[in-house]
Amino acid sequence: MKDRFNLYRFASPATFYPLAGKLIPVFWTLTAILGAIGLYISFFVAPTDAQQGEGYRIIFIHVPASWMSMFIYCIMAFWSLLGLTFHTRLSGMMSSALAPTGALFAFLSLWTGALWGKPMWGAWWVWDARLTSELILFFLYLGYMALHAAIDDPRRADRAGALLSLVGVVNVPIIYFSVKWWNTLHQGASVSLTKSPSMASTMLWGMLIMALAFWAYTLAVALMRARTIMLEREANTEWVKHLPDVKETA
Repeated sequence: MKDRFNLYRFASPATFYPLAGKLIPVFWTLTAILGAIGLYISFFVAPTDAQQGEGYRIIFIHVPASWMSMFIYCIMAFWSLLGLTFHTRLSGMMSSALAPTGALFAFLSLWTGALWGKPMWGAWWVWDARLTSELILFFLYLGYMALHAAIDDPRRADRAGALLSLVGVVNVPIIYFSVKWWNTLHQGASVSLTKSPSMASTMLWGMLIMALAFWAYTLAVALMRARTIMLEREANTEWVKHLPDVKETA
């Protein structure tokens, strides 16, 4: 019974691979359900903003994407720290699997921010502290992936990428607190843990549900990518050779 609930055994790719295979359909289902509910609330239920009109609805994509771009990088840094500390193979695989999705959300944040900023500020881009630090985060994702691809040995690539992740994570609080530390055009935090929300409850719910949909999508895609990385790195191991789908293609 004790071994059954021992989470440490899932640090091995051989045990994590089948678990990930079972979780992927669950997270894809959650992505579809939460995404549909979130989009419906965001575009059909939430009221029109008194100042920005209908154009404000882009925040239901922009804000959750921004949250996810920061959160995924923090998770990458967490996996990197585990990998450097305990030398677990799974840690580097998960960091590598998360990076492309984090880069996607960082780009989505910048792109939707530009679409929102044009009518609000009169420009597609300004060198605002929040925008600039988010752009740096996007480059950190790209740098991580480029560094990882440039090193042939996967374990050395994992260690190099882990160091970059841990150094770069200092940028995340800079993004979050930039609107407090400097005079910026960007508005303050949309949601605060210490203050009551300043927006209609339907707006808040739409934003939070979209964030959950993005998180479910991240888990589904990252687990799929991690399984592919496992098969590539562990191709010569016995557990991979005995997988049913590998046997069929052999």
